[in-house]
Amino acid sequence: MNSPALAAARQSLRAVFGFADFLPGQEAAIGRLLEGRSVLTVFPTGAGKSLCYQLPALELEGLTLVISPLIALMKDQLDFLVARQVPAGRLDSSLDRAATLDVYDALNRGQLKLLYISPERLNNERFLRSLERRKISLLAIDEAHCISEWGHNFRPDYLKIARLARQLGVERVLCLTATATPQVVQDVCREFAIATDDLVHTGFYRPNLRLAVSPATATDRDALLINRLGRRPRGPTVVYVTLQKTAERVAEFLTAAGYPARAYHAGMETQERTAIQDAFMASEQMIVVATIAFGMGVDKSNIRYVYHYNLPKSLESYSQEIGRAGRDGQEAICELFACADDVVVLENFAYGDTPTPQALRSFVDDVFERGDPLDVSTYELSDRHDLRPLVVKTILTYLELDGILQSTGPFYSTMKFQPQKSSAAILSQFDARRAAFLGQVFRHAKKQRIWFHLDLDATAAALQTPRERVAAAIGYLEERGDLIVQAAGLREGYRVRQAPSDRQSLADSLMERFAHRERQEIARVRRVVQFAEQPGCLTRHMLEYFGETRPDCGHCSRCAGVAARTLPAATVRPPDATARAEIQRLPQRYPQPLGHPRQLARFLCGISSPATSRAKLRTHDRFGYCESVPFHEVLRWIEDGTMPG
Repeated sequence: MNSPALAAARQSLRAVFGFADFLPGQEAAIGRLLEGRSVLTVFPTGAGKSLCYQLPALELEGLTLVISPLIALMKDQLDFLVARQVPAGRLDSSLDRAATLDVYDALNRGQLKLLYISPERLNNERFLRSLERRKISLLAIDEAHCISEWGHNFRPDYLKIARLARQLGVERVLCLTATATPQVVQDVCREFAIATDDLVHTGFYRPNLRLAVSPATATDRDALLINRLGRRPRGPTVVYVTLQKTAERVAEFLTAAGYPARAYHAGMETQERTAIQDAFMASEQMIVVATIAFGMGVDKSNIRYVYHYNLPKSLESYSQEIGRAGRDGQEAICELFACADDVVVLENFAYGDTPTPQALRSFVDDVFERGDPLDVSTYELSDRHDLRPLVVKTILTYLELDGILQSTGPFYSTMKFQPQKSSAAILSQFDARRAAFLGQVFRHAKKQRIWFHLDLDATAAALQTPRERVAAAIGYLEERGDLIVQAAGLREGYRVRQAPSDRQSLADSLMERFAHRERQEIARVRRVVQFAEQPGCLTRHMLEYFGETRPDCGHCSRCAGVAARTLPAATVRPPDATARAEIQRLPQRYPQPLGHPRQLARFLCGISSPATSRAKLRTHDRFGYCESVPFHEVLRWIEDGTMPG
């Protein structure tokens, strides 16, 4: 592949980015994009995926839009690009108003070559209106495996991206992932019409990673971790755990033992997490004890050790997490402390998102009694039917996939604004026709203490104009800095393409779909256990899961002669006799949040829901009382009336 466009890109590679040559797979992906083709890249973590859109962005006319769920990645990449005088910006929830206005100003002036956004930004009606005025030469989607319904990290918002790309007339798409099974690859290529020849897959094998598995009981792991840290040379280390409270406890334990350790999890304030991440980046010996919130987008090349104190939830997650080690090509050790007690916690997470049949039936009735077209609020539906917001989004996505609903896009029911100059000064900037329209909009806004509140639908109806025109006008004034705007009441609009003739059958089919997903998530946890117990080469076993065939690696713990062992049995502590009578009374006392056996089982296993949160039951003595017991056993006890005690 030796086109003039690729030759120019190679010059930019050296002059702008300072790299002497492409890494494996980069040239093939970039060449195809410059030819106008859409591409899926499957590169291991740290293999240079970001250059595959950063470099074409400089060579293509128009804007490159990058969608990533990782704010840390956006910030780090933006710092890298700005340091090389590449005109780039980002829009995310961490920016203040002044910084947001600066980005919009640069976007409106056509000064940006790259713009980073989160998937949630696609729910911002004003932003979508702004995009419709742009030429988008390239849409890059990081973590593209999230689009697959059968992937390990399905996110309903991602399915909107393919539709949005068509709506905006995007010229080419680049999907990027480090964890894709053959089924997920097929799903992504189908959604974005990517040809088979335009899949660039470099393989997952990293010869410098030394994989090891050590079976352990829950009480053994602290001593095992201290043993490993003590006998190996110190170096930047990540210890992955499942729960936030575990991160705090293990970090305190290591600190008391004389190690420079810090906890890191999503429950911390952003400023504290940033400080810990910055300290880790600058350190040669620091240990971060973290949930999966850490590492995404952290580009530290010399991480020497990754320990899994708890089992990862899937082999996909494990692959991503160990992929953060040894990016400098030097040897790195990735050791998994395999404990059967973790299986209960991970499986209970999987059970937590499965709705009750009653919740699904009431949800279906609610949606299809609204008429056509209809609009819904995710959080209202979540609260009304005791379904987590992500579950609500997933149900609506299933209804779209099945051709029952058709999305008409997100919108806000109200906007509130604070003028930054007088109405007269704002209106004087426009011709008479536009000024008259804006004046009418302003007159329909109701002044409260600080904010003016504007009902978009009511205003549009009164002015006999599309509500999109009203929203676009307010959004435009916000971009100019004339107004501070806050939108409220996010709703999703739909048309009914095919009303269900039998709502119960539809609810039953949705129930089976969630049950299937539940079984899939449980199977993923079990595959991690199989990986930990299987007797052959660990590296080869991992690669086979992702559809790659290689001989034994020769350097994992199995290849080094450490024999496989069955994991020690989990410690299960069923309820004692004194708790039984109280637990049996809970459904009568709390019929709304705990009336269904599955609701009660979730509560006893420490899995919250909108109804238990609303009833303030997370502080109840019995919340999480059975967290060491497999969910399916707790559910069976409740349904059969056979709870021990």
